Amino acid sequence: MILGYCFGTFFSPAFSIEQRRKIFIRLGIGLLLFFVAIRYTNIYGDPVAWTTQKNALYSFLSFIKVNKYPPSLMYMCVTIGPALLFLAFIEKIKNGFTNIMLVFGRTAFFYYICHLYLIHIVCTVLFFTRGHSMQDAIGSMQNLPFLFQIPGEGYSLLVVYLIWIGVIVSLYPLCKWYDKYKTSHKEKWWLSYL
Repeated sequence: MILGYCFGTFFSPAFSIEQRRKIFIRLGIGLLLFFVAIRYTNIYGDPVAWTTQKNALYSFLSFIKVNKYPPSLMYMCVTIGPALLFLAFIEKIKNGFTNIMLVFGRTAFFYYICHLYLIHIVCTVLFFTRGHSMQDAIGSMQNLPFLFQIPGEGYSLLVVYLIWIGVIVSLYPLCKWYDKYKTSHKEKWWLSYL
């Protein structure tokens, strides 16, 4: 997240699109080369060493399997490198999809806070529509309040994806409204943090 704030400097008027593109390509390729060089040595960068497997595909998967929690140096390199390359090549593309993503990008923290509440509301509604009572809800709160989850219950991956898409689509109008509000009220400095 800190790097995200630091990289905001590259989007200031001091850098043209071409300058930014060159910097991102160099940094992206540099991070990927650094990843390959350090990961190959198995000396540093990730707590779990990669190993040669029964075939090339499994060896490659072992090579790129890095720790996300806590994020290792190798994880940071192999995720930020391609992200920088993606940013370098996507910036000039303008269409409906990129406009939608721009709204979510400008309101990322706002979206994050709203989606947490919406997901919990959806979870609660689904819990009670499965026929559970408030007593079941209280019984499910072992360590976390308002968990609304019974062990062994759940939905298929398709249903989870549909809920995920529904949350994104339903929050888009709210994020679009907030984006307009934020850009039309620049005198309120605190809005830039949401």
